[in-house]
Amino acid sequence: MAKKNKQPLVVIFGRTNVGKSTLFNCLIEKHKALISDIEGTTRDSNIDEVNWQGHNFKLIDTGGIMDVALMRGPKLKSNDIDIKVQLQASEYLRKADLILFLVDAKAGLLPTDKEMVKEIKKIIDKTDKVILVANKADSPKIRRDIAEFNKLALGEPFAISAATGSGTGDLLDMIISKIKSYTKEEKNEDELKPIQVSIIGKPNVGKSSLVNAILGEERIIVSPIAHTTREPQDTLIDYKGQKINLIDTAGISRRGRQSARKSKVANTLEKHSILKSLSVLRKADIIVFMIDINEEMTQQDAKIIDEIFHQHVSLIIVANKWDLIEEKDTKAYTKKIYSQFPYAQWVPIQFVAAKTGSKVKKVLDNVLEIAAARKIEIAPNALNKFLSRIVKKHRPVKSSGNKHPHIYELKQVRVDPPKFSIRIGGRDTIHDSYVGYIENRLREKFGFIGTPIHIEVEKNRDVHGKADERVVNQGKA
Repeated sequence: MAKKNKQPLVVIFGRTNVGKSTLFNCLIEKHKALISDIEGTTRDSNIDEVNWQGHNFKLIDTGGIMDVALMRGPKLKSNDIDIKVQLQASEYLRKADLILFLVDAKAGLLPTDKEMVKEIKKIIDKTDKVILVANKADSPKIRRDIAEFNKLALGEPFAISAATGSGTGDLLDMIISKIKSYTKEEKNEDELKPIQVSIIGKPNVGKSSLVNAILGEERIIVSPIAHTTREPQDTLIDYKGQKINLIDTAGISRRGRQSARKSKVANTLEKHSILKSLSVLRKADIIVFMIDINEEMTQQDAKIIDEIFHQHVSLIIVANKWDLIEEKDTKAYTKKIYSQFPYAQWVPIQFVAAKTGSKVKKVLDNVLEIAAARKIEIAPNALNKFLSRIVKKHRPVKSSGNKHPHIYELKQVRVDPPKFSIRIGGRDTIHDSYVGYIENRLREKFGFIGTPIHIEVEKNRDVHGKADERVVNQGKA
């Protein structure tokens, strides 16, 4: 939303000792903020004005976050000043037109960074208001290593050195381009593309109860869009500034499958029946697949999930009726579910009680996190370094012949959902297990939670100029 008749607000935010005050002084071209290696040196926020290329904005250097929990509210054992610093930082984040989330490139990705990103996502409307800035990138080696920060799902990290000023001019260019787009005019909310989320599962697993629990939060309602009773029911909501279109579908029953078995072409019709029941996959970005945690997984559940993977749709497994479980051991139940779907280890699982609304918001938080993961874009140089490292650890495996394949290139060819291409020799072959190995390493390095990764294998042209042959991996690891 545009902020008219006042300067855009840009907030520097991050844990202690990442160089926030150094960056603040560099951008305002003054030595205003006190700089020290002692944690918590910046107790109050520093504020000044920046002028760049004829554009002005207000810059705020927030106090370093030493305890993420304090951002959520006062704790009895916490120092009053610490509480004030953390709550003031939270308030500035809410008011910000743009946030510079600062991390330490030398120290690498730390658990505190991940926790702070979670808190940011709870406070702000959308993550495209955040620029991920990797400070202290003082050497080419350090700059190459910052790709691990892609796991934060805040876009490609922007490498700078606040101490030397390296990269800060380009950072200012990016800041101006961002705040110009936010402050040019008020955006029409209807123009924002909703995340399409389909809720599927067998009858009586609690799909409608989940939707009702979500809609029970009146403040997130935008409008209901009703269709005929034969069609899925769409409901458009707004959650943390992001529109989500919830598609509540009819249950996938066993009866349809039994009827298919009686047909002369039972196997074909059974598959077509499932495809028809899952027709919403064609319009969905993310599937919420609901199960009753009190019941055993079935072959039908496995077929549904398998079809979801083949359609390259992102997935969340929601285990409902958790309130009926006496011994609530989430680790044990998570392990049990993954044992049924060993190729779906990257799928988040949420245990909820839809009737009471317990943990329902966690599902929506997962939706936002996965939607961001679908849009992760990895720079070519980061992928080249990544490929070199994984090939050294595990040599490419052939699927036939006597020669180990040589991988010439790994590149990202699409986002939302992510798609990659690997190029091998014209006469080489590569085993599916090694393609799965590449997928698993991509997840470890860059994230992609809840999202299938599509990998295509291309072959170099042979000496006669024959067109490339292509093999497609369906995304199972």
